[in-house]
Amino acid sequence: MTFFKYFHYAYLVFAILFLYDAFASWGETRAYASILLGLTALFMFFFRRKFNKKFDK
Repeated sequence: MTFFKYFHYAYLVFAILFLYDAFASWGETRAYASILLGLTALFMFFFRRKFNKKFDK
């Protein structure tokens, strides 16, 4: 079960990848989708981290 404890860091990795993709393709329509996915992944990282801390207590 320790795998799920650290799985929320995958959201952080995906957020970095999507935001890098948005920066690399700035000016194209795809950049907006990458920004949206990157921000969603960043939100999920903080949400899952808070949820896991609450679940441990």
